[in-house]
Amino acid sequence: MCLILFALGRHRDYPLVVIANRDEYYARPSRAAHWWDDAPVFAGRDLQAGGTWLGVDRRGRFAAVTNVREPGGMTPGERSRGELPRDFLAGEREPRAYLAEISARGSEYSGFNLLVGDRAALWFYSNRGGEPIAVEPGVYGISNGAFDEDWPKLASARSELATLLAGSPGEDALLEILTDHRTAPDHALPSTGVPLDVERLLSSRFIRSPDYGTRACSVLLFDNKGEVRFSEHNFVDATHAGEVVRERILPE
Repeated sequence: MCLILFALGRHRDYPLVVIANRDEYYARPSRAAHWWDDAPVFAGRDLQAGGTWLGVDRRGRFAAVTNVREPGGMTPGERSRGELPRDFLAGEREPRAYLAEISARGSEYSGFNLLVGDRAALWFYSNRGGEPIAVEPGVYGISNGAFDEDWPKLASARSELATLLAGSPGEDALLEILTDHRTAPDHALPSTGVPLDVERLLSSRFIRSPDYGTRACSVLLFDNKGEVRFSEHNFVDATHAGEVVRERILPE
């Protein structure tokens, strides 16, 4: 997952709105969002390591993770980052307690940003700096840098989401934010240790290349009655759309 935009406490009907893109190599096997057989979780699944990048549980709790892009390249961790949202959603721990546990062993993973919580409260932790924090109401974004860091695609998408929330956000309009193909000008690009042509490619919200790109666009609306509307558009490769998944998770 490489771009998460979310609004907490910023819409009268939807106390939490989340839109997100998962970027990954097309060859990495995965399954679109579904109810898992081995846990009360609705999420996509990485079939290589068994974890997920974003999902919800039957209680309406939410979790998502992105990696952190670092100069010098990624040092493989002992454990898969996909287990972080998976274990939160499949378990019983409260967000603050769960992140406290993860922060004590954060060195076991490559760099990550982790967001967990529900429509009432969200918590964030990165093993690349700081303690777990409670997210205040507002409109935010997480990509592959620091929390709400003003990378061009994040800043512009965050602004568009805030504007959309002034009205009645629909799935199509929210999806349009995620599928923007524009790249940032070179002078505005972050410096994350990758070659300039790669930095340029990764600066668009929706990424397309022969072997790597946006694999899924997700829209989640958490309403005041406890219902979650989850929609996900999957992509097979740079030119072919795949499965579209829609699910309503009703309060238990």
